[in-house]
Amino acid sequence: MTKEQLSQLGKTLWAIADDLRGAMNADDFRDYMLSFLFLRYLSDNFEAAAKKELGPDYPKLDADDRRPPLAVWYSDNAGDVPAFEKQMRRKMHYVIHPDYLWSSIYERARTQDAELLQILERGFDYIENESFASTFQGLFSEINLNSEKLGRTHKARNDKLCAIITKIAEGIAQFSTDSDILGDAYEYLIGQFAAGSGKKAGEFYTPQTVSTILSRIVTLDSQEPATGKKKKLNNVLDFACGSGSLLLNVRNQIGPHGIGKIYGQEKNITTYNLARMNMLLHGVKDSEFEIHHGDSLTNDWELLNEMNPAKKLQCDAVVANPPFSYRWQPNEALGEDFRFKNYGLAPKSAADFAFLLHGFHFLGDEGTMAIILPHGVLFRGGVESRIRTKLLKDGHIDTVIGLPSNLFFSTGIPVCVLVLKKCKKPDDVLFINAAEHFEKGKRQNQLLPEHIDKIVETYQHRREEERYARRVGMGEIEKNDYNLNISRYVSTAEAEPDIDLSVVHRQLVGIEERITEAARKHNQYLKELGLPPV
Repeated sequence: MTKEQLSQLGKTLWAIADDLRGAMNADDFRDYMLSFLFLRYLSDNFEAAAKKELGPDYPKLDADDRRPPLAVWYSDNAGDVPAFEKQMRRKMHYVIHPDYLWSSIYERARTQDAELLQILERGFDYIENESFASTFQGLFSEINLNSEKLGRTHKARNDKLCAIITKIAEGIAQFSTDSDILGDAYEYLIGQFAAGSGKKAGEFYTPQTVSTILSRIVTLDSQEPATGKKKKLNNVLDFACGSGSLLLNVRNQIGPHGIGKIYGQEKNITTYNLARMNMLLHGVKDSEFEIHHGDSLTNDWELLNEMNPAKKLQCDAVVANPPFSYRWQPNEALGEDFRFKNYGLAPKSAADFAFLLHGFHFLGDEGTMAIILPHGVLFRGGVESRIRTKLLKDGHIDTVIGLPSNLFFSTGIPVCVLVLKKCKKPDDVLFINAAEHFEKGKRQNQLLPEHIDKIVETYQHRREEERYARRVGMGEIEKNDYNLNISRYVSTAEAEPDIDLSVVHRQLVGIEERITEAARKHNQYLKELGLPPV
């Protein structure tokens, strides 16, 4: 899909959202809009696969028969349905009963069916509990079909849903139903809603450009990045995954079959549901990912509490954009936690290093971790200084990348990317100061493809460039008390040109001589005119 088509599709959907949300705020309406897009995607994929599976038996209906062909087949072949569904689960990993297909729902909406609301409720329940081999409990929990925001009476709510679904169906009918396109549209809309949400968007969305930098870095060979991408990543983890766009970007970089399994964790229930939908919507099978709803800092995910080293989750890539300087409640028990006990606990005022150490614990020896953090982690004192010093002395901090300010919806502050490894070859730290390489935008600054390429290629080949990148030995870092403030090592200020005083003196003498000559001539003219000199 071209950028123009995607933009057009996005604008069409955004205009529908703007037109129809009425009393609803954008965040509430987002959940309806994205859920219906998700249902459309699942339905289109399932119907296309069913048509292929049934071949000549797939019903061919007259143009004026608006029933889904699959509904007709189910009705005519009731005895064969269980075997068909078993086969579809094997191939597609899910099934959707014809009553709950998007085409069925749209037909009810188009004809203003008074029972649409109940059918939708049953359909959402069916998808959560019966469609997939694993249950997706609460996938649509954020969509209250009986909300007064939709209307005060049952009829008003039903009518509103009819209008929303009809508009969406008509709006996207002109676009291809290719799964990648709907996936792109979903991402685009998440971005649009994020822009509209301002600060709150930081909870669920990492701008694609920043996401691409992290994804390209972690997919390169960790020991020899210059040799290029790894062929496969055994596992990928994002412990603050938001809507999952960062994990999907890693998958996009390595290829759909290049990851053993995707693991994500998200504390916010709405965003957690967004992430699960986003995975499925991008063609990630339910057996290929696991997303947990819970708190990374207290580590309430059983999978990550495995103490047996042979069974412990080891990841070839860890990526994250955790909340910046998040206030948390460290306690004695956490001080003994396997993630923190060798380093110390991050202060109450800023959990940045707690997030970093959490992810770092699950990084494999051959893996790469890239995490977005505020610049404070590079120079703050106290316990943060002790954690930073130990990470440096143990040779785990590989690269520090400074990004421009105002890239994020949630904050205008400049941020950095820390690249960490359990085992790294170079005995130095690469500093990349990309703070001044961007295109200014109205609301957010933008990283262009050439800016992203420059950062990634500098990291990949460990290049040095004046006022942009430098490899700094541990001796110099130690002399600076393990302070990693980027401008200490790579200043973007241009050096003042050397001034040759003898040249300046000659220039001044020359000027003085020209002034004297000009005054002489001027007085000569005055004399000829019979006027007194000045």
